[in-house]
Amino acid sequence: MLYGRYQFSCVLGDDAVLPEFKGSTFRGIFGHSLKKVVCILKTQECDRCILGSKCIYRFVFEGEAGSRAKDKRPRIALPPHPYVIEPPEETKTDYRKGESFNFTIILFGKANDYLPYFVFAIQQMGDLGVGKRVAGRRARFTLEAVASGRKSIFRQPEGRLMQGDFAEDLDWPDPGKDGSGRKVNRLELRLLTPLRLKYENHLGANLPFHLLTRAMLRRIAALNTYHGSGEPPLDYRGLVQRAQKVRIRENRIRWLDWRRFSNRQDQTMLMGGLVGDVTYEGDLAEFMPLIEYCEKVHIGKQTTFGLGRIAAKREIP
Repeated sequence: MLYGRYQFSCVLGDDAVLPEFKGSTFRGIFGHSLKKVVCILKTQECDRCILGSKCIYRFVFEGEAGSRAKDKRPRIALPPHPYVIEPPEETKTDYRKGESFNFTIILFGKANDYLPYFVFAIQQMGDLGVGKRVAGRRARFTLEAVASGRKSIFRQPEGRLMQGDFAEDLDWPDPGKDGSGRKVNRLELRLLTPLRLKYENHLGANLPFHLLTRAMLRRIAALNTYHGSGEPPLDYRGLVQRAQKVRIRENRIRWLDWRRFSNRQDQTMLMGGLVGDVTYEGDLAEFMPLIEYCEKVHIGKQTTFGLGRIAAKREIP
């Protein structure tokens, strides 16, 4: 699966009031901006548009057009969105004109072909503004630069987008092949952004290792089925069974409630997710490739606006 990670650097043109967690705000304005950029039939509803099957907006933002399973009977019925927005990690809410902020957009599969549309949409997003309305308008910003790792893709004032292939091949993980060649018997996992996992039809407030493993396998299978070369030939049942033998040694996870405004539903919604740290103990070596893969792609629900970002620190005897 093609995997592209792009860093956007911006400068505010107005004072701004942003929420502590900015992913939902960025995703909402980005969706509006992308539709404005690519939509040809402005008066047509998306579900009745004759161009719907080839629409970049529907593919990127609604996860519909262009997302096709590589398997006849996929394990995952609905395609995952081909992008993740990682908002600024800082929780400050008040910004001043001239301050800078950065965020990252991760693209999966063919979405990398549409990188120019993303860059242009972010430019237009700057004109629309972000955050709470102050004196009747949202804070405008200027896109100053876009980079992929150490490669500069776009800079103001030139305004030219470099051509090239900036995505890498992200092969599916091969459980059991830990790069160290040694056993891993302890792992500290940090939930960098709220993690929302549904198990047995409800959201839980704890994270046993088998639940983490189920979420990782589901994410890996979904991304590769719809945006890669097909569902990976993993031992799904066996991995979950062995994950049930891993114990929690220390649990510093808590449930965090936060609010976001839904433009589509025109109302404020209460959201929640797991944050904090948990330390696992057991035979963990074969799970490390899964964890390292999911550190790059996020897991759980609402990954599009940055939820489910994890980081692991392993301890090897």
